[in-house]
Amino acid sequence: MITVPLENNAYHTSDHATGWLAEQLPTACFYGRAFSIVFKAAMMARQQIYTDGDWATSSLNILRALEKSGARFHIDGMEHVCASHEPCVFIGNHMSTLETFILPTLIAPYRRVTFVVKQSLIDYPVFKHVMRSRQPVVVNRTNPREDLKAVLEQGSEKLAAGTSIIVFPQTTRTTEFDPDQFNSIGIKLAKKANVPIIPLALRTDAWGNGKKLKDFGMIDPQRPIHFEFGAPLDAQGNAKEIQQQLVEFIQSRLKLWF
Repeated sequence: MITVPLENNAYHTSDHATGWLAEQLPTACFYGRAFSIVFKAAMMARQQIYTDGDWATSSLNILRALEKSGARFHIDGMEHVCASHEPCVFIGNHMSTLETFILPTLIAPYRRVTFVVKQSLIDYPVFKHVMRSRQPVVVNRTNPREDLKAVLEQGSEKLAAGTSIIVFPQTTRTTEFDPDQFNSIGIKLAKKANVPIIPLALRTDAWGNGKKLKDFGMIDPQRPIHFEFGAPLDAQGNAKEIQQQLVEFIQSRLKLWF
């Protein structure tokens, strides 16, 4: 299974020429490549031949498309992903569409994984075939009690079957990290399933939110892209202390990156 080449458990985009057109029109160049990647993945998913390996490859191709448009990645803490193949809950902040596309190539080669996603993502034209093939945990974001029930029940089943879960506890994507909007649903899931938590901090505002279509914003290569995984946390500890550790990890990284 293909993933980014690691050096000392990290990956940093190497210096390379992007070309005049990419420098002038990074957004157009990126989406031209990305739509082709997603369309091919969707066709394979519709035929039920889209594997975990294919997902990781599609994800890596999106990363490369961003790099060809001038974006620069800085990925750290991969030793915490590679150290074990056991299921866990990844809990991180949610900034843009970018992390949904990039996380598979960082995690899927080491652990079978899926997302907690909102209903709209599995109804999205074309992309819905890819997301449905990953058998995610689906929430509606309209009834917190029902969402919690769905995450705990479906998430626990998937974790018991060996599939890790990526949870973004914020109610919406935002460049501003507000601890008050960062709920403890991921901690509750990990505690119930008795699996560890891996913290995730990210900065992905290089892929902006669109004004009319939120998923299709401008690409700004001047904004560096950061992913960092933290050391695993024991979910059976004190929930408030775990929540504080997650918040402090994310806040400390964002302070360095902005």
